[in-house]
Amino acid sequence: MANEPGAPAERTLLGVSICVFRDDEVLMIERGKAPGIGLWAPVGGGIEPGEAAEAAALREVAEETAVACELVGRVGTREIVPENPPPGSPTRIRLEVFAARWTAGEPIAGSDARAARFVPIGDVGLLATMPGVVPWIEAARRLFDGAEA
Repeated sequence: MANEPGAPAERTLLGVSICVFRDDEVLMIERGKAPGIGLWAPVGGGIEPGEAAEAAALREVAEETAVACELVGRVGTREIVPENPPPGSPTRIRLEVFAARWTAGEPIAGSDARAARFVPIGDVGLLATMPGVVPWIEAARRLFDGAEA
């Protein structure tokens, strides 16, 4: 479908979002960069050219939090269409969402995060979160729990 005259060209960002679970906690970061500065979300980021989504997920967790994990499975694909994106920003974000099991390390905020910590799953709703992340965390937990059985 063609863009309307004067409309910005569609630019899709391919990325990952990773819900890392440790017991009854999930790893969350407070975003330090747009979009969503100051809001909490699972670890996430872009997929580099030629990189598999699974490799990007493990890389992002290590870069943003210094935590090691193993992927449990793919939860699904999340599509985000930002409202009024700034010039040059993506007009669509497509995230591959993964569930993962913590294996080592305590969270240390990387360059893209203001803070990083494990949050009790029951307390996630008390945080100011990025829109739409809670249902994905819940879906990732269901996948994680099924893998643990």
